[in-house]
Amino acid sequence: MIADPTGRRFVLRRDDVIAEIAQVGGSLRALTVGGTDLVSRYADDLATPSASGVVLVPWPNRIRDGIWHDDGEIRRLAVTEPAFGNASHGLLRFSPYAADSEPTDRVTLRADVYPQTGYPFHLATAVTYALTATGVHATHDLTNVGTGSAPVAIGTHPFLEIGGVDTAELVIRSSGTSRLILDDQKIPVGEQPVDADTDLRDGRRIGDLSLDTAYRGLTRDADGRVRHTLTAPDGRVSTLWQGVGFEWAQVFTTDRYPARDLAVAIEPMTAPANAFNSGTDLRRLAPGETWTLEWGIELTV
Repeated sequence: MIADPTGRRFVLRRDDVIAEIAQVGGSLRALTVGGTDLVSRYADDLATPSASGVVLVPWPNRIRDGIWHDDGEIRRLAVTEPAFGNASHGLLRFSPYAADSEPTDRVTLRADVYPQTGYPFHLATAVTYALTATGVHATHDLTNVGTGSAPVAIGTHPFLEIGGVDTAELVIRSSGTSRLILDDQKIPVGEQPVDADTDLRDGRRIGDLSLDTAYRGLTRDADGRVRHTLTAPDGRVSTLWQGVGFEWAQVFTTDRYPARDLAVAIEPMTAPANAFNSGTDLRRLAPGETWTLEWGIELTV
């Protein structure tokens, strides 16, 4: 028997809404609403590809060379992205989470970031996935259970689709007004207004795009949520929303997702790449302090 490389699978059900959560990385592995897949699946015998659905903590994206400066101390993290020489996507990407109880229409998974080389802080993290009538609502709780002030940022990395529709034919809309300019290590070196290649405000066919782009200047609706949408030719709309604290969104298109010619990720982030060095939107949690953040996905037919 071959074990699942993503660990235990937690299956949530509420009427015709079904989600699968993987133990490794606390990741949203699948989401189906009324028989329509909203999250891109991958084969059972594969490890999580391209950080699909994974919780990215205590930082999303990258830290240049795995090196950051902390009140005069030089911290050195493991380089986990050898192609670009960076520390990538946090410290729990390949860690197993533990469930508080057996899943029903919700499940809470917990994992600690323990003090270690390059990050001498202790965080207790939890993510709760709760099904709604039209999708899923995710809540993250980050608590500093150590003694020092802990730098922290968080992101998540869902790959989205509308089942039965070629991703190239979906229209993506997102409200970001500026985007980061990256160097050859994919580290930000500047910020500029969106241009003809990156402006998603009026909607763009995904097949016409090539993006690995961090956006901010996101528009919040009256309820405080930022909404990004994918629209199918038949009018179905998948919406990823992100609550207060998620001030950034990374949009990533790739032809390297398993069994797909094209895939798209929309990644809510509280801070951009290399925030441990730039300080941009980096949060410091005092001992005992908890930070709560929310996001979700829903289908409109």
